[in-house]
Amino acid sequence: MTRCILLLQGHPDPAAPHLCHALADHYIAGAREAGHEVRQAVLTRLDFPLLRSAEDWKDGHVPEGLAAVQQDIAWCDHLALVFPLWLGDMPALVKAFLEQVMRPHFAFEYEEGNPLGRKGLTGRSARVIVTMGMPAAIYRHVYRAHSVKALERNILGFVGFAPVRETLIGSVEGLEPRTRQRWLNRLRRLGTKAM
Repeated sequence: MTRCILLLQGHPDPAAPHLCHALADHYIAGAREAGHEVRQAVLTRLDFPLLRSAEDWKDGHVPEGLAAVQQDIAWCDHLALVFPLWLGDMPALVKAFLEQVMRPHFAFEYEEGNPLGRKGLTGRSARVIVTMGMPAAIYRHVYRAHSVKALERNILGFVGFAPVRETLIGSVEGLEPRTRQRWLNRLRRLGTKAM
């Protein structure tokens, strides 16, 4: 089954290449080889301000520089988000982007009597791909992957993405070429399956 995939490249350093860029490239290559339609948004190339008030988030409009990406989110039926773990969480660029695009009246609707509202982006799956300096097992078992779980549950799940799967790649500074290639091959296979 052919799927519509949006890949969000969330590495905040525009100077490539980083492992996140290679992982994204392999995911996209696999998806295209399998016949999926793929669009990509590189967050460092987008122009948008930080949100500074709850009123702007609730009643404001998505910035002009993000309108096309928001339409791509509505278009896709699978979202892949790639970023490095910085200070135990997603980089500020990724959080600022999500705050802008996951607004009420797009990502969800308020409903009287329902404190959670109505999810606006149901029928879509997602994969979160995160690189980190620490071993992934430490992040997963000692830190309980807290920030990735919050992203999956409190942002993506809240607006309707399900299932949300994750790929955690640890100890990236010391990856041997063979191990790096195995990860790239794995991301290519995930791209072919659009998962």
